[in-house]
Amino acid sequence: MLPYVYRVTKYDPADRDQHGHYAGAEPATSDHGPVEATYLHAVAAFAEDTGIDQLAIREPQIGGFAHFGLEPPVDGYGLADLFPAGPAGFHDGALVPIAVGLELVRSMLRDNGAWCRLEAEGAFAVHVGWDQYLYIGSNLPCETALARTRALGLFPERLDASPYDFAPDDPGHVQRPADADFWARLHWTVNAYPAVFLEEVFAVNASRWHRLTRGNIETVRSQLAPRAQLAIWPDLLTDVDMAVAALPDEGLVEIVWEDEDGQITSTVVDETQFEAVTSQLLGARAAGVVSMYAGEDLPLFTAVLPDGDGVLRARWQTEPTPSDRDWAFLKTLRRGQVVTGTVTAIAGFGVTFVDIGGFTAMINIPELSWRPFGHPSDVVSVGQQVTAEVLDVDMVGERVPLSLRAVQEDPWPQVAQRVGQVIIGPVTRIVPFGVFVRIEDREDGFQGLVHTSELDESSGDAIEIGDALTVKIMEVDITRRRISLSHTKARTTRPEGGSEGGSA
Repeated sequence: MLPYVYRVTKYDPADRDQHGHYAGAEPATSDHGPVEATYLHAVAAFAEDTGIDQLAIREPQIGGFAHFGLEPPVDGYGLADLFPAGPAGFHDGALVPIAVGLELVRSMLRDNGAWCRLEAEGAFAVHVGWDQYLYIGSNLPCETALARTRALGLFPERLDASPYDFAPDDPGHVQRPADADFWARLHWTVNAYPAVFLEEVFAVNASRWHRLTRGNIETVRSQLAPRAQLAIWPDLLTDVDMAVAALPDEGLVEIVWEDEDGQITSTVVDETQFEAVTSQLLGARAAGVVSMYAGEDLPLFTAVLPDGDGVLRARWQTEPTPSDRDWAFLKTLRRGQVVTGTVTAIAGFGVTFVDIGGFTAMINIPELSWRPFGHPSDVVSVGQQVTAEVLDVDMVGERVPLSLRAVQEDPWPQVAQRVGQVIIGPVTRIVPFGVFVRIEDREDGFQGLVHTSELDESSGDAIEIGDALTVKIMEVDITRRRISLSHTKARTTRPEGGSEGGSA
């Protein structure tokens, strides 16, 4: 916040009523003449005192449907000839010389339809407010400029801050940057959808649409305006008659259409303009309608272009999509982190889904338990609260695999200490190359393989599931999680603890 802030107006403070409202005879509109010129001279004087020669455009806006000024907007929104590249040059962060900055102030005083903050970070700011109120901030007291402003017949008043200082709607909202993860996700999305559209917003109420294909993403990326807000939409365009039929009875919508040459155009209108706009759709090969009301139509995900150094300086604030909220949550996670969540579903293919802070993570079958089980429902149940470890954070696919067993003690080292023991356990499975025997007295006990070559010839054909078999633990392969047993070698050794019945 700048230490020296002044409200500069043509209104004499003596002409304000007890509520601070101006009650004099000065008009609230620009005179397009000498008074307007004094405002510009005052801005130039403060800029000179501060020692700056250029300003940055911040939070640019272009007047749209909801025009609220006292003067009607003009063609080009007062930006004509100010930006060689056209309206797209009126973007956040664009640096302009003081002369162009003064022309933007003139345009805002006349309420031509464009508005922005003009700032030199940490040093200077110019904000144009309602009814010809001008707010000038500096990091210096600017005594010479103050004297010059009074001599021009204007009234500078010291304030604590400009009422037009930027303040985020939601200080806690973190906008996703269009970084490497964003572009990787965009490539993934283009591969997943029949058609994808990128909406490029370079000023409030000023946007361009691009149809994305696998082959043109990088070309479109190179043409985007700096600090643009990007919104990724699934295929918006459909049969023109269907799009017209989708128009609401009333309300604010954005109509998007594509002509025969592939040119995409959009405009924001309400019901009073539907008829005029739909007449423009004649000859269009596709069209779509997007509601402008919060929460009704949302893109797949959004992002903002960072500066060349990777820092996100644009201050866009948009309603986050579910994907944006997932992204913000994923940024708080790290591999190896222990989280707590609630089991929400167990899929038919075995994957267990867990809600962790509003995001759905997953546990694959091998990560549910160190011990054997028949079905995930043997380990967890829907509604159960579980603690698990984050195995990975996939920012592109927006996936988080968890491990339940990672937060449990690995029992395999203890099993390895039992090599050489002879135990009696039940046969759990019979396979062509041998039988499996459970070596622990519990339903989820570990099982080892008695290979056919380690079965006593006299008992091999007679063994059935459930039979108690005396076996010796020959090897425990911790890496491959395998236990090798022998029936023949157990017949000459006395059984130790862990028996479950008589020997076979």
